[in-house]
Amino acid sequence: MSRKYEGIIILNTKGADGGVEDLIGTVTKEMEAEGAKVADVLDMGRRKFAYTSNHLESGHYLNFSLTAEPASIAKIKGRLRLNTHVHMQYFQRAN
Repeated sequence: MSRKYEGIIILNTKGADGGVEDLIGTVTKEMEAEGAKVADVLDMGRRKFAYTSNHLESGHYLNFSLTAEPASIAKIKGRLRLNTHVHMQYFQRAN
């Protein structure tokens, strides 16, 4: 049974060949490859961290709204963990 989820993803744009739009497209394709249907992507822009995290002082924040099976979320997390441009990720079930 598909459920609605929201996800916050922080991108590391250092060393990225293309722009932020290319990275957003890549992350969206990776989610859809695992069976998720991305409904909306909110680009929240670049924000400075409160403290340095893995030698980064800021990151590009994205808010994803998607529909997926619970098992797909675990696969998405694993797949995004391998993407070097994804600094952090957090998913939760939407009400």
